[in-house]
Amino acid sequence: MFVHWGHSSQHGCELSWPLVGGVFSLPFCSDISVDEYHSSAKTFNPQNYEPNEWARLAKSLGMQYAILTTKHHDGFAMFHTQPSNFSIQHSPYGKDLVREFIEAMRSVGIRIGLYFSLIDWHHPDYPAFTQADKPYVFGQSRQPTPEQWERFIPFMFGQVRELLTNYGKIDILWFDGAWERTPEQWQASALNELIRSLQPEILINDRLPGFGDFDTPEQFIPPQPSKRAWETCMTINESWGYNASDRHFKSARQLIHTLCEVAGKGGNLLLNVSPMGDGQIQPELLERLAVMEAWMSNNQESIIGTQPGLEPWQFYGSSTRRGDRIYLHLLMKPYDTISVRGVPIKHVKSVRVLADGTELHYTTRCAIADSIMNPNPLGELTIQVPEAVIDPHATVIAIDFASANDSI
Repeated sequence: MFVHWGHSSQHGCELSWPLVGGVFSLPFCSDISVDEYHSSAKTFNPQNYEPNEWARLAKSLGMQYAILTTKHHDGFAMFHTQPSNFSIQHSPYGKDLVREFIEAMRSVGIRIGLYFSLIDWHHPDYPAFTQADKPYVFGQSRQPTPEQWERFIPFMFGQVRELLTNYGKIDILWFDGAWERTPEQWQASALNELIRSLQPEILINDRLPGFGDFDTPEQFIPPQPSKRAWETCMTINESWGYNASDRHFKSARQLIHTLCEVAGKGGNLLLNVSPMGDGQIQPELLERLAVMEAWMSNNQESIIGTQPGLEPWQFYGSSTRRGDRIYLHLLMKPYDTISVRGVPIKHVKSVRVLADGTELHYTTRCAIADSIMNPNPLGELTIQVPEAVIDPHATVIAIDFASANDSI
């Protein structure tokens, strides 16, 4: 679970980007004056924030970790921080949202991730983004003076230190915003050393320049998976923060298919939710998550803790595996049968619908010479899939083999 939330959610607009006039990658991002955007920090009081409900939802969806925006590009800290007054501590809400989030997620066994933007469009020494700086152009950000930067870096390092010392074990630090300064300006090497010294087992994403443990393709599934750990971060509509004007929601089926495809390539899906200004999660998101929750209650065995399954030539769809069991994700309705190729056909024990255990009839074939001479031939498995067993969102079929085999 990815949670993008901040004081601007009261405006019903995207996080941070409206204050700089919008950005091409967010089609429903509005343009709000800098002063109007920042003004809602003084009124942020999400009385309907229920972190334990969020934790219950994440757990029921099979989510393994949750990442919260502790500070987005707008510079507003969602935690109690000593170096700045621009934080939740000085809002009407007053309580530490980050601490409440961490405690709730941790109570149900979900690992903790913290998003932190290196950018700070509010801090005077960054320097702060002003109305005169519009329109925003990538690569042309106003640069600080050397004196300003000497003050800003200790401020930024200090907030990272707070996040990694005040809340116990943190599993992931998820950076963003590195494009506005050079790695040398960010002092990325020193920052990496600080992080590792404070939380030796932490994972850092690939957005701290020159460092990181995993890759983060955004809003799409890569055609070829990364050679190291990776996750796709994705929104349910086209916005990261709560945006009342964005009605372009993905269907529950799209989200389930995305989850299956990401798992089939060995990645994680970091699915974003965007709470409203009062702390409630948008109803349209909850509707889709409820469908995903129901699907996962029957099929999460094929997603959680699995590894990539068959090669594309073996099965025309996503698949995963766990030991001697292969899971086929049927993302399109079969006409009558589906085929799996290049598997040890004499070692097939059973073929079942994962959700309810319904046994499916299957046949096998291979080269005639192999069937006679080879005790373990690789061949084709044809599975009958009657209409009655098809799930309206994604049918999962489990194939059990008699023993582990490298060719599966």
